Amino acid sequence: DLEVRLARDRALLFIEEAIKQRRTLHGFEVDDVARACIRDAGYGDHFVHRTGHSLGTADHGNGANLDNLETHDDRSLLPGTGFTIEPGIYLPGEFGIRSEINVYLSEAAVQVTTLPMQAGIVPLLHAV
Repeated sequence: DLEVRLARDRALLFIEEAIKQRRTLHGFEVDDVARACIRDAGYGDHFVHRTGHSLGTADHGNGANLDNLETHDDRSLLPGTGFTIEPGIYLPGEFGIRSEINVYLSEAAVQVTTLPMQAGIVPLLHAV
């Protein structure tokens, strides 16, 4: 689970740094940061979905997605919006692992709204 947590945390740090620098941030950039962590750990082919999606009143919103896999989302992450950061690794026939946080972006800060942040993985099924 270390690779998934690292990808999540690096994506969040990347967003925080961009906000501090008042730099325009695009969805694909955040996906690239998270995906690089998992790829560098040797699991790139097993991260098979976008890093995150916009949040709205009915789950997925209409804003920018954290995506450079399914689409190249070059829309900006805008203040006043929410989105998920949810990298994962899926090994067919073995297991899958994902960590999801929800984030609110203001003019000056990034607020994680799903607290406490997950620090470890709890096995739900055990092999016999």
